[in-house]
Amino acid sequence: MTVAQENKILNDAEKILSLIKKRPCIIALDGRCAAGKSTLASVMKKEFGATVFHMDDFFLLPQMRTAERFASPGQNVDHERFLKEVLLPLSRGESFSYKPYECFASCFGKEIFCTPAQISVVEGVYSCRPELRKFYDLCVFADIDKDEQKNRILLRNADKAQMFFSKWIPLEEEYFEAFRIKENADLVLQN
Repeated sequence: MTVAQENKILNDAEKILSLIKKRPCIIALDGRCAAGKSTLASVMKKEFGATVFHMDDFFLLPQMRTAERFASPGQNVDHERFLKEVLLPLSRGESFSYKPYECFASCFGKEIFCTPAQISVVEGVYSCRPELRKFYDLCVFADIDKDEQKNRILLRNADKAQMFFSKWIPLEEEYFEAFRIKENADLVLQN
């Protein structure tokens, strides 16, 4: 990563925090695949002490991946479990724990114990689903040019790139359109 890229990410993080009117706060960081959501969340953790939650930790269990579920947009994560195990206790300022689902190993990982921080960031596609949005103080959409998105995916996930292009990205785009995620964001960051 270049110095200019690092500076842009830090500036984006500062821009997000400047919009927050209260602490503690919960920020959703949704957006297109490879748009820099994880990197931005990592910077917010390192530079500002944010606690970061990843929607990828709530990937669907195999038995939940049904045609009926996928018939509705944005059903590619277990948002019900995320709401129950993370977002509800986080919004009430309570300590809690959850187990991330490790999709490549097809099992739950080690339990993670959390105490709410002054800044909590929920990072990942599907974080701004309508039933989750009301719990956030700010919803941010990370956008990226289609060609740059393709280049980044090929660089970081060459062996799984075709799955991104044929399955994951179309599901994400369907969700963005159905719920007008970008249009309803409090802030749009272009990467």
